Amino acid sequence: MLLELENITKSFENKRILNGVSLALMEGEIVVLLGPSGCGKTTLLRIIAGLELADNGRIQYQQQNLTQIPIHQRNFGFVFQDYALFPHKNVYENVAFGLRMQNWDKAKIAQRVQQVLQLVRLTGYDQRAIHELSGGEQQRVALARSLAPAPKLLLLDEPLGALDRALREQLMLELRRILKDAGKVVGELAGITAVYVTHDQAEAFAIADRVVVMNHGLVEQQGAPTELYRNPQTPYVARFLGMENLIEGKTVAINPLTVATPIGELIIKDRNSSVSLQDEVTILVRPEAGEIAQTEMAYENVINGSLQDISFRGRYQIATIEVGGLRLKLEFETAVTLPTPPANLMISLNPSALRLFS
Repeated sequence: MLLELENITKSFENKRILNGVSLALMEGEIVVLLGPSGCGKTTLLRIIAGLELADNGRIQYQQQNLTQIPIHQRNFGFVFQDYALFPHKNVYENVAFGLRMQNWDKAKIAQRVQQVLQLVRLTGYDQRAIHELSGGEQQRVALARSLAPAPKLLLLDEPLGALDRALREQLMLELRRILKDAGKVVGELAGITAVYVTHDQAEAFAIADRVVVMNHGLVEQQGAPTELYRNPQTPYVARFLGMENLIEGKTVAINPLTVATPIGELIIKDRNSSVSLQDEVTILVRPEAGEIAQTEMAYENVINGSLQDISFRGRYQIATIEVGGLRLKLEFETAVTLPTPPANLMISLNPSALRLFS
């Protein structure tokens, strides 16, 4: 492991921010800390950087205790939300700054600057003034400057947070490629290892090898983006990943697993569930669970609801359906014809697209 954190705790003014966080990073891995404001993700990043000291716990970097190593000797790269570029220096001078501080010779500096500018697709921008750049271009310069000294570990704190939606979407898709390709450019054969902080689920999924979902100073769940989406372990994780359809119920049969809910009895094919009769449970109805039903006899888990609203999203549409006093948001392909709201609608919920939390 490149970096290991064990039982990290931190409090500010008697308020516990980190509650015993343990985490390990492999070389070349992009780990995204995901969670709402106040969950402790930025504090954890600052402790790794050396900008804050943990109250308790242990940090090891390449099997060396990091606690006693000052920030300037850690040789980590930093990319922050506000870019922190030097406005009086041009692009070349900004990217070269860290290399000059490390006493690289001019020829090597020139070569490396061109390498990283090509990596972030800013070839030919070296003499541009910072104020001439768009927000997305400025963030690319900040990323190039951080990558130029070939850091073993790159720390990114909401790096896309200051960009508008269109720019954020564009750079989000590029960031993973840049981080993965950076190892080849700067000579780190295992690749650049990165810890990335965000509150945006789409951003985390687009960039991460592993997503660490944080909640009240604890790691709620971690795993590959596909694993997290398919198998959220708690209602909190499901809700934070954008899955809002959570329904309370009680088990009324085990084989097949059946739960009585306000929208009717639902059969669930969830191999991860371990419950008994009359257990109180929470069911997640995935957005893709719904199918238009023509007749109750031919489908499982048929519900009769009232279509309240349709939100068009390009390749799919989100239908808001009121049933049993609850509102479900279900996704349908654009090709599926839905009636004009308000309208009665018969929906079948796929048992394999339902997840049970005990």
